Amino acid sequence: MTTTVTGIAGLKELVGQHLGYSDEMEITQERVNTFADATGDHQWIHVDPERAKDGPFGGPIAHGYLTVSLGPALLPTIVRVEGMSMAVNYGMGKVRFPSPVPVGSKLRLGAELTALEELPNNGAQVTMTFTYQVVDAPKPACVAEVIYRYFE
Repeated sequence: MTTTVTGIAGLKELVGQHLGYSDEMEITQERVNTFADATGDHQWIHVDPERAKDGPFGGPIAHGYLTVSLGPALLPTIVRVEGMSMAVNYGMGKVRFPSPVPVGSKLRLGAELTALEELPNNGAQVTMTFTYQVVDAPKPACVAEVIYRYFE
């Protein structure tokens, strides 16, 4: 279920709260290959399924940066922020990749709004902790501190 919040005041009410989990997304070989083409990262553990079968993960895995890049696609299934004239990605803090995302697995995102700092011009800097989880995996695939700036 998607939560809808309005404006900076609505975001302030969520500080310190876990916002929920996204819908699941299947990680396909086609998505991995497309990401490899976009970034130039064609390492065999991502794009060569036959060779990857004999590799350390028993098959191809998604790029770590592909995993973290899915946040903007998954977050709107958790929370929608209305009443803003603009929102921008401001950056990231600590990012870790504790376990792989196998091709063919399903990935979901958990999000927590960890901090909000008011900015001039009716703005706010919002820090969220994103936890990417492969369904049924014992450890998260990625944990990232993501920073957005919202302006009313």
